[in-house]
Amino acid sequence: METVELSINARPVHVRTVRLIVTSVARLNGVGEDILDEVRLAVGEAFSRAVEAHVRYCPDEPIRLELTGGDRRFEVTVSDTVPGDDPGGFPAAPDADDLEYGFGEDAAELGLAVIAGLADDVDISATPKGVQIRMSWPAEAEANV
Repeated sequence: METVELSINARPVHVRTVRLIVTSVARLNGVGEDILDEVRLAVGEAFSRAVEAHVRYCPDEPIRLELTGGDRRFEVTVSDTVPGDDPGGFPAAPDADDLEYGFGEDAAELGLAVIAGLADDVDISATPKGVQIRMSWPAEAEANV
């Protein structure tokens, strides 16, 4: 299957939309019903983490998703555009008061731990251009599209 690419505004209301889209594409790519909840939750968590970072640092920039199936794997990559060396995607806060909204290193680390527990394979890359979270799961059959 070719890669499905999405650019989505960084708004919390879009988390549900992302979960629905990912579930549909995963199903089309042969991901078993028994692990669809894991896919939906992991991608929702990765997208939520990116939304939190974007709302704080670059609210007008979209979040990018890539959904790819093939070779009996389904892969999702969530990319933000928040620069930094922290895989959580949260540059150092200007002061401690910014943490009152739940944004910060602890929240980011917890979200990444949840993703790691739900996805079959996870790769997190932090660059000066942003953070990429790549997750994959086994697919029972070749793509149905």
